[in-house]
Formats: sequence, structure tokens, C-alpha cells
Amino acid sequence: MRATRHIASINDLSNEEIGAVFELALSYLDTLGDPAIPHRIGKSTEIASGLVLATLFFEPSTRTRLSFESAMNRLGGRVISSADPATSSTAKGESLADTVRVVSNYADLIVIRHPRDGAARLAAEYCPVPVINGGDGGHEHPTQTLCDLFTLKQKNTSLKGLNIAIAGDLRGSRTIHSFVYALARFGANLVLMPAKGLELPSHVDRRLREEFRCIMAKPPADAGESGNIDALYVTAKEPHQLSLIPENVDIHVKLTSRIDALYVTRLQKEREPGRNYGEYPTVDAEFLKGPQYSKTSVMHPLPRVGELDRKFDSDVRASYFEQASYGVPIRMALITLIMGLAKEKSLTRYPNGFSTSKSVHYEDPLREGLACGNANCITHDPLEQASIHPKFAIVPAPNSSKSILRCHYCETDIDDFVLAQRQAHTFTTGAAIQSLSAKDFAQHLFFSDGKAAKAAGYFPAK
Repeated sequence: MRATRHIASINDLSNEEIGAVFELALSYLDTLGDPAIPHRIGKSTEIASGLVLATLFFEPSTRTRLSFESAMNRLGGRVISSADPATSSTAKGESLADTVRVVSNYADLIVIRHPRDGAARLAAEYCPVPVINGGDGGHEHPTQTLCDLFTLKQKNTSLKGLNIAIAGDLRGSRTIHSFVYALARFGANLVLMPAKGLELPSHVDRRLREEFRCIMAKPPADAGESGNIDALYVTAKEPHQLSLIPENVDIHVKLTSRIDALYVTRLQKEREPGRNYGEYPTVDAEFLKGPQYSKTSVMHPLPRVGELDRKFDSDVRASYFEQASYGVPIRMALITLIMGLAKEKSLTRYPNGFSTSKSVHYEDPLREGLACGNANCITHDPLEQASIHPKFAIVPAPNSSKSILRCHYCETDIDDFVLAQRQAHTFTTGAAIQSLSAKDFAQHLFFSDGKAAKAAGYFPAK
């Protein structure tokens, strides 16, 4: 029996599997492409005849939903859709867990978009058919990243060694979080140009440095026209390279003398409504006049709302509409592989290596102790309280005796916590976790600090 695969994160796919998606997408473009428009699918096949795709979108979408639906139709399957939460049973108070359990009886594959971080992981826990994340809060958007990587591959022979600049809202953009993980995995270098106050979340930065072996450097103070660069990440090809880090100025020259692609993102106002964000950078011909941008592919996941000048559309470097068109062949390929329709290929389980969140988990089914620190995590959704409880991966910190807790659903990290022993009603520092085995967790609780532990009736260990 074929194992059910779910794609909640780009890290649920190995590099080899991503390569298989690209290979099949190219095949579809070759056999089903529009002769007049090379990046457009213009014909259909019947490989998915008899299968039904359900698109459950609890947030607005144009490209993701329609490209998934077009992909299924082009494969010969059918589509059912719920695209407005106001007209679904969510408006009546139905949980996501119940929704996917019901919809799985109507469809063979579910694509979900949800405003809560970690919603796709929750849906996968309750769904017997494959779930694909179409964007969950500010967490990830893995299939957009597949389209982005494919666009880069189409314009370059390899992703390894490319210098990719990323501008705009790096904190709230789920697309960026998936994108930077994938770029690091494939050996690209990152030039981060965030809007003020919208830098990468700390847990994403940590993973790039500690798990994806990226060398981080700050640009020199006299960076000149590149002064809006916040950080530079060079992907280490071998572990020993970490000890051979060049001076920051050398890294700066290496990563800014040639920009292969500039990825622009809009301001994600929906993540923090009511906040005054101040001035937001605009990319236009003036921004791109430097010699380092002479052959730069300008990308954008769209929609754009003023951060990318429309006058640039006719420039040969503009790649964003081509990028959007690849959503159909890429998603056709992913559906084909995740449903096992290509008999010579299959999506095997993701091997340990890039994601240390595959390590042992701690669960708190009674919700007695520590909660995820991300207020937008699906574990805090009132509708899901009966279906979900805090669950954390215990992740060893490299070159340290300390471990961190990573939320299983939204992947936000918690650095500081205390460990309480149920029977003794005592607590100690989180460092004591190092001495525990998986079977010991049932006798322990995590709390955010000693004050919280004392409030729950625990006392400092002698």
C-alpha cells in the first residue's frame, strides 16, 4: 500500500525529490506546452482521470489556488473547492481537524491555505489522504519555492554558487522562509536586503546558520550603494569551511559584485494589521542601474502592491510573470509524484539531515506546561483546542551542551525554559533535559520560567 505523503514544509522534500519534480515539470512543458509560449501549459493528459483534488483556502489566493486547480484539470482529474471561510463550516465554529477528516472522504488530495502558522502540519495529522501546504500563516509556502527554484534553474545551469538577493518583508513572508532554506540546501549564497524592522525571524536565521551550515557576515560599514544589505550568508560546502571564513569585506565583495537574481516581496500587512511600518523599499530601474544587476533576473511571487515598478515589466530581466506561469507544470508534477501516478518515480521519505526537527518529541496532552511562544501558532487557535496540544522537538544546539525546543507545528524555537519533575514537584534548569531519555518525558513538564513553575505548584530542586 502506498504510504501517504504530506508536504507541509520545503524540508519535507529531499533534494533528489525536488529534482524529480523539476524533471517531470520539464517533461510536461515539452509534451503539453503551448508552442507559442514556452512556459505555458496548453494541452491536457488523462493521467489523473478519476481523481479529485480539494482546495481548502481560508485566506485569499489567486495564483496558488488557480494553478493547483488548473494543474489537476490538465492532468485529467477534477477539483472541488472551498475558497471563502465565510461560506464554509468554519464560520459555524468547525475545527480544521474536523474539516479535513470530512473532506478526505470527498477528495484524494487536499491543498490547504490557512492564516495560522503550522495549520498544514495539523491538517496532515488528521488526514488520511495527502495534504499539500498552500501557505500557512507566516510559516512556509513550499510549492511557491518549487516554482521559484525551477525559474532559477531555467535561467541558470545550476543553483550552486548563485548569488540571490532578497528584498522586502523577510519576517512576515512565508514564501521567503521556504525559499532561503531551499537556496541554502542547493548551495546558493544569500544577500538579504530587508525593509527596516522586517528582518528574518530569529529561528529562521538560526536554522540557516546552525542546520544549513551557512556562514553569516555583516556587510562593512562603508558598503556604499549596497548599504541596505542587512546580512550575507555564504553556504558552506564542507564543514571545515566554517574555520576558513574570510574577512567580512571579502564576503561582501564576493556576494555583491554579481547578483544573479533579485527576489522582491510585498509588505505582509495582514500579519500585523494596524502596525505603522514606515517607508518600504521600491525596486525600479534606478534601483537596478548598478553593474552587479546587469544580468539579474528580477523575481516576485506576486501580487505586487507598489514595491515593484510596473514600468520594469518590459525589461528583459523581468521574470515574475514567467515565474508565475511555472506554477502549473510544477504543481502538475508534484501531484503526479505525490499520488504515485508516475510508476517509475515515487516520493520516498525525507532522509534526516536538513531538518533536525525529526528528533525526539515532547508532548503535553493536558496543556499543563509550556505553550508555543508564537501567538499565531495553530496550537493557540480556540477552534483547535480539542484536537491539538503543545508538541515540541528537542533539538541539540551545535557546539553546545544546551538544547532548544522547536514547536512541531510552526517550527518556532524556545531557548529558555525550566524542567519540572511531576512526582517530586520540583523544577530545575532546562539544561537537565540532556540527561533524559524519550521514555522519561511522561514524568516531566516544561515551563517558560521558574515563576510559571511555582504558580503550577512546583518548587526549586535542592
